[in-house]
Amino acid sequence: MEQERSSGPARRTGIFRTKSVEDSIRDTDEPDTKLRKDLNSWDLTVFGVAVVIGAGIFTLTARTAGNVAGPSVSLAFVLAAVACGLAALCYAEFASTVPVAGSAYTFSYATFGEFIAWIIGWDLILEFALASSVVAKGWSLYLGEVLGSSSPIVTIGPLDVDWGAFLIVVVITVLLASGTKLSSRVSLVITAIKVAVVLLVVVVGAFYIKAENYSPYIPPAEQGSTGEGIHQSLFSFVTGAGGSTFGWYGLLAAASLVFFAFIGFDVVATTAEETKEPQKALPRGILGSLAIVTVLYVAVTLVLTGMVKYTELAGDSSTLATAFDLNGLTWAKNIISFGALAGLTTVVMVLMLGQTRVLFAMSRDGLVPTSLAHTGKRGTPVRITILVGVVVAVLAAFFPIGVLEEMVNIGTLFAFVLVSIGVVVLRRTRPDLPRGFKVPLMPIVPILAVVACLWLMVNLSVETWLRFIGWMVIGVVIYFVYSKRNVEKTLRAREQARSSK
Repeated sequence: MEQERSSGPARRTGIFRTKSVEDSIRDTDEPDTKLRKDLNSWDLTVFGVAVVIGAGIFTLTARTAGNVAGPSVSLAFVLAAVACGLAALCYAEFASTVPVAGSAYTFSYATFGEFIAWIIGWDLILEFALASSVVAKGWSLYLGEVLGSSSPIVTIGPLDVDWGAFLIVVVITVLLASGTKLSSRVSLVITAIKVAVVLLVVVVGAFYIKAENYSPYIPPAEQGSTGEGIHQSLFSFVTGAGGSTFGWYGLLAAASLVFFAFIGFDVVATTAEETKEPQKALPRGILGSLAIVTVLYVAVTLVLTGMVKYTELAGDSSTLATAFDLNGLTWAKNIISFGALAGLTTVVMVLMLGQTRVLFAMSRDGLVPTSLAHTGKRGTPVRITILVGVVVAVLAAFFPIGVLEEMVNIGTLFAFVLVSIGVVVLRRTRPDLPRGFKVPLMPIVPILAVVACLWLMVNLSVETWLRFIGWMVIGVVIYFVYSKRNVEKTLRAREQARSSK
């Protein structure tokens, strides 16, 4: 009886019906919705490093040091890396156990049921779409810097069109539609360039470090527009601190902000279905990429805050190149700008890849229109790729999207919490499943991951929490109006098709 409950089809009623691991894997063999297995552990590591080394290291480090944490931004990166590392272990076990596209969405469906899976999927749509658009606009700004002009914007009637952002999204859409193996090869070349630039920053910058710039390591707390009212962290708001600029509250808020720089290793899990030997390759790709970028981030932040006083990095226009410009190293600044251009290219690529794979999994399950899950001759979801490309291109080209790192962060941390809980649940409900990787010290590591991620979440601003809740409310409405009914229709059609064979 237990075996029938574990391996049989999902229950057909109720919003908490789960989709068994066997059903998820069986769906990957449907001819019209089958992804091509092209990726190995090296490809996955490249994807992870490609998306993580980008907007965070080239822009976020300087801005966070100047406005929120001072020299202690290096410690903030360590705190964020610890939370990511704990969550990465949980992702690695899940991805090696359930090698199906969709990442946290698919994992949640197998453990918590359809409604929670929809919430996570809706959450990931927000994360990837906004992050892709924002980074595309950042790419456009660096393009203007490289071309020696202002940002590539043209005015067409009443509209300001960012043609640079539009261009990069179109090019990446074509690459992704052509196949993930081609995308990984392009990522490999570009990632090699930007890693070389990052190493240049560390080596050259080290000669210009002044020890006095590290003092005070944690600047005294002060009032500022970044830490007052609904702009302050939820934690400081609840405890009555009144602000989260510098000081210990600033350090904690900075850890939650720089968490954005690590977003990417979870994208590796979305390619599970396209991976050869996923039980081995996925854990290596996830943990390997996270280890590489953590070392690079800490090294860069130590160099950055040692080269110039943190107060010189205040404002919204500071970047990694600013410290070199202030030290008269114009040649290094120009190289960094080219490196940033390359770096942001792969960030947009992998974020859009993650978006398409999550939507693909949701479409195959019927939570969004099933017609989108059709794969082309190259084994890629061309329809979804084009749809995502159009949406991201429009957002990036026509809308003046501001700094939305916090909005992206809260969605990702929420997904991390559920994945960390889910890996414990699946160990209890399906101990029979083969696991290519197991989280050590179960359940201590998942519990620590949950605590660490929740801690980072409460150190995000009150404003971010309000926006996140609003987005989730919209998602709940869509689920009960459309998605729930369409899933029932999809399940019936799938059962009829299988019974007729």
